[in-house]
Amino acid sequence: MTINFKEKAGFICDMDGVIYHGSRILPGVPEFIAWLQKNNKAYLFLTNNSGMTPKELQQKLQRMGLEVPEEHFYTSALATAAFLKAQSPGCSAFVIGEAGLLNALYDAGIVMNDVNPDYVVIGEGRNYSLETLTKAVNLVRGGARLIGANADITGPTEDGIAPACRALIAPVEMASGKPAYFCGKPNPLMMRTGFRILGCHSEEAVVIGDRMDTDVIAGMESGAETVLVLSGVTTREAASEYAYQPTMILNGVGDIVDAAEADD
Repeated sequence: MTINFKEKAGFICDMDGVIYHGSRILPGVPEFIAWLQKNNKAYLFLTNNSGMTPKELQQKLQRMGLEVPEEHFYTSALATAAFLKAQSPGCSAFVIGEAGLLNALYDAGIVMNDVNPDYVVIGEGRNYSLETLTKAVNLVRGGARLIGANADITGPTEDGIAPACRALIAPVEMASGKPAYFCGKPNPLMMRTGFRILGCHSEEAVVIGDRMDTDVIAGMESGAETVLVLSGVTTREAASEYAYQPTMILNGVGDIVDAAEADD
């Protein structure tokens, strides 16, 4: 199957493994962003990375020579904060994570609490340690509900892969006997928010990502056409093993520009 990209009104795009690996921009990305902007396409970078704020993501791309306004970013940290605010306004949480997650929770009115919190919230974080892990386990055993920013097991880096949120939260689930609830992709709450920000219906949009178990399934179950790019963690062979398939498989986002221009 193919997609007529010129006819699509909106594009929801992952970042890690699609736009960059660590601090290295991927081939074809500048051309892809320039094409989106030149053709006045609605676009949103919807990332499961909970560590960075939209402003930090905007500045990261700017350092790579890409000018993308801050309002074009939405993260699993923001989705997590929105979920907790809707479920339990003014609740408290013990948090393992970076500035992106902490800032989102603060902005949503969630209080930090390491004594008797309502929730234990875990995202990617450099302060992850045996001490914080033990604290999280005992708080969950004591009644706190366990929340994960996203369900990614790994994430691509310049040197290979790194353990992501799902891998980091697994010891807490195992030791406490309590399963986590994940707010990032493929959670439909995050996807619905993404389409609302984008301002178009899912049938008018394309979801682009490098993961079958988050990006592709999230787009497919939302009713959007999907593109799997092979620039991240999923290979063509691995993708073929899934019961569901993306609409298209491309080497990278630069191929979208080539496909759109071929339709002229």
